[in-house]
Amino acid sequence: MPANGQVSPPRAIPALVSLPRPLYARAESLGAGSWTPAHRHDWAQFSYAISGVLGVHTDEGNFFAPPQWGIWIPAGVEHKVVTSMRAEMRSLYVRRDESPWLTQHCKVLEVTPLARELIKGFCELPHEYPAGDTAQARLVQVLLDQLAVLPEVAFSLPLPREHRLLALCNELIAAPDQTTTLTQWAGRLGTSEKTLMRLFQRETGLSFRAWRQRMRLLSSLQALEKGDSVTTAALNNGYESTSAFIAAFKGLFGFTPGEL
Repeated sequence: MPANGQVSPPRAIPALVSLPRPLYARAESLGAGSWTPAHRHDWAQFSYAISGVLGVHTDEGNFFAPPQWGIWIPAGVEHKVVTSMRAEMRSLYVRRDESPWLTQHCKVLEVTPLARELIKGFCELPHEYPAGDTAQARLVQVLLDQLAVLPEVAFSLPLPREHRLLALCNELIAAPDQTTTLTQWAGRLGTSEKTLMRLFQRETGLSFRAWRQRMRLLSSLQALEKGDSVTTAALNNGYESTSAFIAAFKGLFGFTPGEL
């Protein structure tokens, strides 16, 4: 079962051995609690949320795409794709040799208006679109060029590999409203606060405070999506003040909970 506890049957993964063209599209309407088992494939994937919030879980962290954002998954990276509520997803599969990024790390990208229209147009083409010097092949090249310049955003939650720290993070993810301090965590782990701070920074690239705030804000996305009020989402994710929650939310995502 995936990390967010959904119990619906797993979503089928296309049985593709190879891609018929450099770019391949899938358009899907996903139900609440949709999920895939952990899998990997020999091509990169860009999953774009038209509506709903997509989640991609990997060993290195969790990545979330609100509407109009997408998640880049490099070829060969094991991942699960989940949605807490209904979502409209467009996925692009990209051959390794056509990939616009030579990276082994997932990233969340903002989909520009031009890229959005190109994806929309490409999804209307047949899987074996005309190759060579054709209008369809030129559209594909323009789309790949646009994917290469999409801006990256910080809608990801890096996970540590150190087993004690990973257990701590998983406990925080399970109960984002808990108020255990770093000093208390250090006591539980039998180390000093300074040592734990250094370990957290080294393993996640974020301070404990920054990591916990990002975790709480990302957790609140799913609460808001399923219809919780802003106040409820704030309180259930560790914020005592709705105004502080709204300010932090806008600081990370660039829009308010109400605008989402």
